[in-house]
Amino acid sequence: MNSFVRALRTPELRAKILFTLGLIAIYRAGVYIPTPGFDATNVMFCADQAASAGGSNVMGMINMFSGGALLQLSIFALGVMPYITASIIVQLLRVVIPRFEALHKEGASGTAKLTQYTRYLTIGLGILQSTTIITLVRSGNFFVGCQLELVPDQSIPVLLSMVMTMTVGTVLIMFMGEMITERGIGNGMSLMIFTSIASSFPGSFSQVWQLQGWLTFSLVILVALVVMVGMVFVEQSQRRIPVQYAKRMVGRRMYGGTSTYIPVKVNQAGVIPVIFASSILALPQMASSFGDPEAGWVQWVNTHLVLGFSFSWIYAVVYVTLIVFFAFFYTSITFNAEEIADNMKKYGGFIPNVRAGKPTENYLRYVINRIQSAGAVYLAVICLIPLVALVYLGTSQDFPLGGVSLLIIIGVGLDTVKQIDAKLQQHHYEGILR
Repeated sequence: MNSFVRALRTPELRAKILFTLGLIAIYRAGVYIPTPGFDATNVMFCADQAASAGGSNVMGMINMFSGGALLQLSIFALGVMPYITASIIVQLLRVVIPRFEALHKEGASGTAKLTQYTRYLTIGLGILQSTTIITLVRSGNFFVGCQLELVPDQSIPVLLSMVMTMTVGTVLIMFMGEMITERGIGNGMSLMIFTSIASSFPGSFSQVWQLQGWLTFSLVILVALVVMVGMVFVEQSQRRIPVQYAKRMVGRRMYGGTSTYIPVKVNQAGVIPVIFASSILALPQMASSFGDPEAGWVQWVNTHLVLGFSFSWIYAVVYVTLIVFFAFFYTSITFNAEEIADNMKKYGGFIPNVRAGKPTENYLRYVINRIQSAGAVYLAVICLIPLVALVYLGTSQDFPLGGVSLLIIIGVGLDTVKQIDAKLQQHHYEGILR
């Protein structure tokens, strides 16, 4: 606690923290401002009905990332999802488009160009997603079972203004996130997601208390603490591959001769595999929504591949398989063993007892595959927590203590504390982490 007090007493840190908190407060206030054109009273009624009845896995995830703004159809209804999707697409396009890979290797100037592409793509996705949401609301498929009129005036100018408002809301979120990253503490987008997820915790815990009683509630809190301690341990764990650099003469100066290491985290892929797996599992549900409800294949999909208030072993097995697959797939893209080996060889670096070049590349692939095996199992276990809670506690799929929510809460929390600690150490204090 003393370290946090010292952080607030440091003028530079205090300004950064207050700036970050101010923008987060603006973001949370925007969640409750309805988009002009919707009937706010009817929307709130339908949102409460949808929250109590449960929804699709992806819809629940998007609503969680937006802090409840999606179901309220507010100006920030799209949340950070367009930006996250654009960032992932640009990152994956590096494998397909050589120009993107060349920009990535150019350093700061290339990264700035890729960031500009991400912004343009975010605006495009914002227009697409806002149009889709408004179309679903008008057709009555957004809040299934709610027959109230949500868009009283369906003229073209009103609809265009609604699309514009929601898209501008996404651009404003992107701007505030970048401003927090540049002038505040931590990563702006990550902190906004952190705030959105944390804001849903009180309501979720209250639901467990009311439906299951104080004994189950106490058990949930205890399990949550144990899981969070375990997750902090795993998220902090890393394999350090030693690297040595040979001495070399440049003019009259001697360079190199230093030792360092390549840090390889256990959960190298982060939360991306979970998002990919949830998106893939949403496709059968989307297809079944266009079929005949009495058809056999539609009933089979709704029973075995849609997570609502019933548990399905088929859903669990497919979910875990997709998470493991995407964990290896995404890690193979972000951790380029060939590029790392080439850079080490170029600058005179080598791993002890491993020859430079191709042997180093093979060794790095061997190490990352072994570590990622444990990381994939860890991700799968964390994401099965809501399914276990569904069986033993009778909760809904939006159970907060598992999957994406805890991964983001722990990851962003640790990263922000590390940044504050680094700033404190720059001012000759002992820091937060000891």
